[in-house]
Amino acid sequence: MKHRALVACTVTAALAFTVAACGSDNSNSNSNSGSSSGTSTPAAKKAKVGVILPDTASSARWEGADRPLLQKAFADAGVDADIQNANGDKAKFGTIADQMLNEGVNAMLIVNLDSPSAAAVISKAKQQGVPVIDYDRLTLGGGAQYYVSFDNVAVGTAQGQGLVKCMQANGDKSGPVALLNGSPTDNNATLFKQGYEKEIKDAGYTIAADQSVPDWDNTKAGTIFEQMYTKANGKFVGVDSANDGLGGAVVSVLKRNGEAGKIPTTGQDATDEGLQRVLLGTQCMTVYKAIKKEADAASQLAIALAKGDTAGADKLATGSVEDTQTKQQVKSVLLQPQAITAENVKDVVADGFTTADKLCTTSALKTACQKYGVSG
Repeated sequence: MKHRALVACTVTAALAFTVAACGSDNSNSNSNSGSSSGTSTPAAKKAKVGVILPDTASSARWEGADRPLLQKAFADAGVDADIQNANGDKAKFGTIADQMLNEGVNAMLIVNLDSPSAAAVISKAKQQGVPVIDYDRLTLGGGAQYYVSFDNVAVGTAQGQGLVKCMQANGDKSGPVALLNGSPTDNNATLFKQGYEKEIKDAGYTIAADQSVPDWDNTKAGTIFEQMYTKANGKFVGVDSANDGLGGAVVSVLKRNGEAGKIPTTGQDATDEGLQRVLLGTQCMTVYKAIKKEADAASQLAIALAKGDTAGADKLATGSVEDTQTKQQVKSVLLQPQAITAENVKDVVADGFTTADKLCTTSALKTACQKYGVSG
């Protein structure tokens, strides 16, 4: 995704001599012994992708899944990759981007911390002719050329449908539901809520409490939900938690009040902890987003762009998503999520996302794993 078009030059395989004419930040020359003139021709600049991950707190996926998957994909393609994590620091995010651009990356793949800080990075990249892919989270108003993610409204829809089934299984056909949403600065959180709130309301339930968790912080989530629970005297028939981290915070509060497993709650990301709670019945469901598919799609797109193959990138990004700030359509690759309950946790294991050894770690979990066919 990142053609660092040296000032006014567009680097493509067909315009290698244009690159030579314009110059390069990193110009290495090889002697051309076959040339009748005896002059040297600059070597083609090796494709390099810069990847900025957001943090380690919002989800275990970024370091546990995305980093190794992306690294392997780039290595297999013979493309250099600089993968760094901003650790939740917006200033660091910008500093990393500056460093990558200065070092000559010719495509960028970013997961924003919020739209304004990421938009500043995208603007700088554009000025240097470096294309940017928004990975997993769309930067509103940012103008990234491509977007790779799951259908995030569908993620929320799966959560809402799963929660409704669990509440109905408890005999609650209506009643008050609490929403514990993701970060207010994350556009994905808005889309998740759009999906699950509609499903919950359409099924006849009322939204009794509705709060967002800054930065997807699990500690803050515990405090926020404790306050919600206390204010409502625990009178919830269900809780929609936007991801497994928030779901874990909810379950901790419910456990202290003797309600874990009695008031269903949701999650997302199919983390090991989330899957364990699903197996034990303290979390109603989670949503599996096959991160390998997302990472593969993003890396293929980035590799094409880094090599100057914009036409190839366009063939991969067959969908589109509207940037609600600019009203522009962003070329996209959108993947479909899968709802996970105890009955199909084994599907996540079969897909290679985790292992039975990581899930079936206690006596109670080993019993649950045997019950639900989780093995291998």
